[in-house]
Amino acid sequence: MMRTVVERELTMKLIVSAERHAPVTARLRYATDDPFAVHVDFHCGADRPVHWSFARDLLVEGRFRACGPGDVRVWPGHGVEGGAPVMLLALSSPCGDALLEAPAGEVADWLAHTLRMVPRGREGELLDLDGPLAELLALE
Repeated sequence: MMRTVVERELTMKLIVSAERHAPVTARLRYATDDPFAVHVDFHCGADRPVHWSFARDLLVEGRFRACGPGDVRVWPGHGVEGGAPVMLLALSSPCGDALLEAPAGEVADWLAHTLRMVPRGREGELLDLDGPLAELLALE
């Protein structure tokens, strides 16, 4: 299968406090050669974007309920301004923590596109495990 990539740029809000938030441009990326993961680049005004990769299923499940007991947690909510549906992403690393609010509709549209390309449960069909396994066995 040819490598296909689906990208979407959107504006998220970095929640600083109940009263303060800052816009953050984020680029969502999904590639068929890494079918279980999504990649997000956050453009925060630094020289290089901050990159995060995590399971696509976190965004799929996070549209409906809280999920992700690790470094990335996702859950549905209502926005700080106007109460529009949002997805909240809590990111935790040794460098610090961040809470981001993403427009739920934009994320859902992008996710729907990725799910049409590679439906849930079919991701493993895209992985070529035979080639690397043959190489590993040839080393013995």
